[in-house]
Amino acid sequence: MAERLAASLLPAAASASPSARRATVAAAASFPSSCSARAAGLRLRSSRPAGRFSKAAAGRRGGGGALRVVRCMAASDAAELKSAREDIKDLLKTTYCHPILVRLGWHDSGTYDKNIEEWPQRGGADGSLRFEPELNHGANAGLINALKLIQPIKDRYPSITYADLFQLASATAIEEAGGPKIPMKYGRVDVTAPEQCPPEGRLPDAGPRDPAEHLREVFYRMGLDDKEIVALSGAHTLGRARPDRSGWGKPETKYTKDGPGEPGGQSWTVEWLKFDNSYFKDMKFLSQLPSEEQKEQDLLVLPTDAALFEDPSFKVYAEKYAEDQEAFFKDYAEAHAKLSNLGAKFDPPEGFSLDDDTSDGPADEKKEEAAAALEPVVAAVSTATSDDNNGAAPQPEPFVAAKYSYGKRELSDSMKQKIRAEYEGFGGSPDKPMQSNYFLNIMILIAGLAFLTSLVGN
Repeated sequence: MAERLAASLLPAAASASPSARRATVAAAASFPSSCSARAAGLRLRSSRPAGRFSKAAAGRRGGGGALRVVRCMAASDAAELKSAREDIKDLLKTTYCHPILVRLGWHDSGTYDKNIEEWPQRGGADGSLRFEPELNHGANAGLINALKLIQPIKDRYPSITYADLFQLASATAIEEAGGPKIPMKYGRVDVTAPEQCPPEGRLPDAGPRDPAEHLREVFYRMGLDDKEIVALSGAHTLGRARPDRSGWGKPETKYTKDGPGEPGGQSWTVEWLKFDNSYFKDMKFLSQLPSEEQKEQDLLVLPTDAALFEDPSFKVYAEKYAEDQEAFFKDYAEAHAKLSNLGAKFDPPEGFSLDDDTSDGPADEKKEEAAAALEPVVAAVSTATSDDNNGAAPQPEPFVAAKYSYGKRELSDSMKQKIRAEYEGFGGSPDKPMQSNYFLNIMILIAGLAFLTSLVGN
């Protein structure tokens, strides 16, 4: 069953190019033969022992039975990341999966331990969440559904890593829900085997004995402080808790019974697909109610939510964010970006930003845009051959294609102005085509006929 699950997520590669087949093999490696999944009460198990296929394949290649590891790309391609971002936006519009994509990115990076220097033992944003051992952690229940949603995008863009894709999806979901622009950077390297997954128990628990102390224990281990803990908690403005996954919340409420998306669960806010500061406003009110009355409400309050208004240090920030959404957005964007980088190994080491890259269009549109940018030049050259500029033939600078092709998505403003000036130098304008010199055309026609007549006579 696990093999059939992987086959349903990955495209057929029998007739694909060598590079496409390599990308498919790398993607297939992320679904080990022992992969199991819990989704809507369904548990999928492998029908054969884990690693059997890999060892057999290694033996056939003369590896003496040693496990052969298929490595993913070390760094992501910026153009493919931008195209993937557009696909994620389309996915969000049709599936309303903002909350689970945020959770996917957070749970991949939230295993980081600042006290461990070695990568990948330290955990963090390294794409390990795609492997069975980590997917089966109790805190990750239901995230197989997020992986199913995101896998087709990974298949379309094999030159991006899972680590980058998970964080791209998380940040895009926040922004598309109305949240702040997050200053992300990319170039995360993927781990390559299930053995590199972090141990269970590094993610926060919703109902610990001492909620405030538990939050500090988990987030301080990541290198985050009280302000960042409270700001990141504000992401609960999105999504719902489902008792069949986390053990928390009601099966449904008046705010969730009709969806959008899959109905059910209990949300923290009324508009649970809108990112704003309503979480802090609602928690401030609900935290003042007795615990029994809180349980009767249609909005969810976890012990860790109530702690934000009970702990003196947390309360300073929670009160501030309830009153000032702009301050919340600013602090949240910084905290989210920091969380997304935890434990990551970057290639290049400094990473790169999609906003700094001038080639910000999707990869499959570059050629069309470059051709469109050169259309005025082609029109100017072709039209100029029929115009003698009042009897004096112009001597324009020769057009050299390499001069205008420098690897960017579109021409710079200065270059566009230069091209336009050359076009107008021939007598053209953006509003009307250049007029032909009819007298010259007739003279050329007569000369051509005379030449043909002389040839026939000879």
